[in-house]
Amino acid sequence: MEIKEIKNNKKDFLDLLLLADEQEDMIDRYLERGRMFVLDDDGIKAECVVTDEGDSTLEIKNIATKPGCHGKGYGKKLIEFVEEKFHDDYDRLQVGTGDSPLTIPFYEKCGFKRHHAVKNFFIENYDHPIFEAGLQLVDMIYLQKELWKKS
Repeated sequence: MEIKEIKNNKKDFLDLLLLADEQEDMIDRYLERGRMFVLDDDGIKAECVVTDEGDSTLEIKNIATKPGCHGKGYGKKLIEFVEEKFHDDYDRLQVGTGDSPLTIPFYEKCGFKRHHAVKNFFIENYDHPIFEAGLQLVDMIYLQKELWKKS
């Protein structure tokens, strides 16, 4: 298993990116300013894009695992990689997601805690309703975790 940074042709991974953020113009808002990492385990299994949001905060803007590869720890491995790579440069890692029973428990299991919400984010920023686990996503829920510095 290898995690590598993608610096060019990030749109080559659009199929994976669209799994986590299903509207391409929303991906375009962060893709070029973000740093993209892919997890290769006999083929690309997962990806994530992180951005510097200021105030010593790094944000996971997109993280997705290829269909058929869920439950194998690939998403968790990417989060652990990001934490290790950036812990000396940032104080916290955050992620924004819909209030879904599929995603919130995953992030909480990875050590994130609910921080704040942006009301009506999905209604105001997407051109169609977004559903996950049969529920329409309305508010963006932000979760954060502190990154510990090595002494």
